Formats: sequence, C-alpha cells, structure tokens
Amino acid sequence: MSTSQKMSRRNFIQGVAFAGAAGILSPSLNRAMGYESPNERPVFATIGLRNQGWAITNKSTKFADFAALADVDENVLGANVEKLVKKQDKKPDAYKDYRKVLDRQDIDAVMIATPDHWHTKIAVEAMLAGKDVYCEKPLTLTIDEGKLIEKMVKQTGRVFQVGTMQRSESGQRFLQAIALIRDGRIGKVQKVTCGINGMEGSPKIPEAEVPEGLDYEFWLGPAPKVAYRALPEMREGYGGGVPLYSNCHYSFRNWHEYSGGKLTDWGAHHVDIACWALGATDTGPSKISPVSYELPVEYKDGHPVVNDQYNAATSFRIKVDMPEDVEIIITSEGDNGILFEGTKGRFFVNRGKIVGAPVEALKDNPLPDGAIEAVYGGKVSENHTANFIEGMKSRKQPISDVWSHNRMLEICHLSNIAMRLGRDLNWDPKKREIIGDDQANSFLSRENRKGYEINM
Repeated sequence: MSTSQKMSRRNFIQGVAFAGAAGILSPSLNRAMGYESPNERPVFATIGLRNQGWAITNKSTKFADFAALADVDENVLGANVEKLVKKQDKKPDAYKDYRKVLDRQDIDAVMIATPDHWHTKIAVEAMLAGKDVYCEKPLTLTIDEGKLIEKMVKQTGRVFQVGTMQRSESGQRFLQAIALIRDGRIGKVQKVTCGINGMEGSPKIPEAEVPEGLDYEFWLGPAPKVAYRALPEMREGYGGGVPLYSNCHYSFRNWHEYSGGKLTDWGAHHVDIACWALGATDTGPSKISPVSYELPVEYKDGHPVVNDQYNAATSFRIKVDMPEDVEIIITSEGDNGILFEGTKGRFFVNRGKIVGAPVEALKDNPLPDGAIEAVYGGKVSENHTANFIEGMKSRKQPISDVWSHNRMLEICHLSNIAMRLGRDLNWDPKKREIIGDDQANSFLSRENRKGYEINM
C-alpha cells in the first residue's frame, strides 16, 4: 500500500471536515478514533443478509457488536435477527431501509453484502454518514463506480475494507504463494492462469408473482425497472431455498444488470491475488483479448436482445497483457485456482491446497523468517474482519484497500465488455479508459434509475 493511501489522524479529521460530515465528536466517531469508551468493541450493522451477508456477520461477532441488520426481504431479515440473537445474546434492530442504519450515530461501521448493483450507492452514502465500510466483492458494477468510491474514501477519510478475504484467510496459502514469487522460487513470472469456473445458461424464465415478504422494487433499486421472473424449481445447497432460475435472489450473478457473472464473482478473488503477486496493484493491463467465449443469448451493440434468460458469459478464455510481458489467462476451464509459471518452475494454489515442486522444496529450503508477514505488511490478522477493525483503530486502510481492488477489478470488467462487444480492448492504465473505442468506453459507467441516485 502506498503512503498516499494511508490516512493519518490529522488527515482523517481534515477529510471529514472537508466532506461536511456531521458530528465529528459523536460517540460513533469517538470510538473509531480510539477515544475512551465503556465499550471498546466497535458497533456494526450489516446491510444485505442472505448467504455471504450472514457469513461475514457471523465471523465478525467475535470482534464487534451488531446493533442493526437491514434487508429488503422480511423473511431473510427475520431469520438473521434470530440467528444473531443466539450469537450475541442481544437483539439487533431490524430495518428494510438501509438509510435508517446510516442515520444512527451509534453505529461505527457497516458491512455491505447486497447484490453488486447496490454496493456503490450504499457505500458512498455510508461514508458520507461517517461510517467505516466493509463491502463484499466485487466492489462495483462499473469501472467509474470504482473511481467514485476512491474519491470518497480520500474525501471522507473513512476506512474501507473490500471482502476479498483470500488476502487474510484460506490458511495463508495465497500469502505463501506470493512469498514464493517474491523470493524468486519460480524465477521471473511469465504467465498466470486464473481458473474461475464457468456457469450454466438458463431456460426462458417467465414473469412470476413476487415472493411474499420481498420488496422487489427496492431490491431492483438503481437497476432498470423490470418484471420479476422465476421458475418453480428451487435451488438446493449453498444459497438454497430460492428459485433456481430467476432474475433475483442468488441468480443475480448471472445478469449484467446486477453483476458480472464469474468474471466478477470468482475473478474478483483470483485475479486479485494474481495482480498482488505480480506487483501490479497500482497499474493495469494494456490489452484484453477474448480468445474464446460463449454468451448464452444473442447480443447486439453489447446488449442482450432478450430479457428472459441469463446473459453473463457461460464459458471463456481471456488473455490479459500485463506489464513486463506477463500474461494473465482467465479461464472457465480446469481447476478453480491460480497457476503461476516462471522461468524456473511453476506451482498451483487455491483455497484448499498449494502444490508444485517449489512448494515441495520448502521442506529443505524454507522461506526466510518473516516472508509471509512481509507480504501482508505485518502480523497476519486473525481474519479479514479483524484486519478491518485494526484499520479502524489505526485509521490506516486495511489489507484489501479500494485502490488495489479496483485496479484488478478493471481487468474483470474489461473482460466482460470485450466479450459483450466481441473484440479486443486496448487499455490506458494511467487515464483508466479504453483507447480509441467510444462504444466500449460507454460501458465504463451506468446511470442509476431515477429515484435511486447516489445521495451526495
């Protein structure tokens, strides 16, 4: 992390004053600034509770007290309130409207786990309300949203953690992978392959009655207003209990209106580690080439021509030209994980394993003392939330800062744009725009639906 990304206490106060944030001496800000308080644990609230929303709340109760939960589905909201009561022996307040959470002066930070199309609006408004933010990946729906969040982090001085927890967790395997590369164990890196799996298309999904308890209008929020669609078959396993095929619930990931398919789902994890390992967290690619791919529906001028089927890519092989002649391949084929190849060897890492000759060689030639800590920038935190809270106390940005996240996420967003338009894209990493392609540049931003603009 560069020095410019770290906010001193003095700069933090100046930033809040510049932003016009109310209540510089409120109890919430006092706790975040490290003032004495009967309760040294920060006070959190979670916005968006299904699946990952509960996961990050559940693992955070060890370090923080949750005063409120918010979700547009009253069934999900009620169920998670009851689960949280069992975890912390205190009932949180429950809201459908996240803005009631932001109005509360006793809440230090919010955890955001809504569908992707809501992330930027809630995150920006939370920072302006004086809250630190933990937001799930992918942070944004578009590249320009990332630029706005960066601007607001600097302007408000808030601490902002992105939920790319592979940087802190997974048994430190990804940290070990980066340490191996930094110690020269595979020589000069030449190629990195990110296996992120594909996804299936869908049959035609008819309009259906909105499930009882779900405020679908509010769920759509900044996205275009469309009818709710679903088939009767229910999803099982992780994310279960909702329609297997719909334009809502778990399936939002399969629609460009709300997300970016596998490129911004698993891609946001593995491309992040690839860029971190390459030392490319403050730069970007020069070219994105969609070598092969399959879209589940017909596209015209970069937009799907039908609205009743999933539209995110189902399979793909993307070639990314990075600095120093390094090539990143993002593919739906092969094992989920990252293969690093260099002039002296190669190894593979994912959440469950790290394997290859350079790893086996560690038995006789271990990494230098402190190599893992050098990658992390200090002692590795107990988990991703603990690192966030450490940042709240020090007023320094945590391990998954918005700047490095957005740089790697630009690769994922550009890959989707390249597939939608069916052509290579040349990228200027300094200007952060596509070179000589006005049509492609039009996909760098998206207008929020009227009534759901970002309140600034």
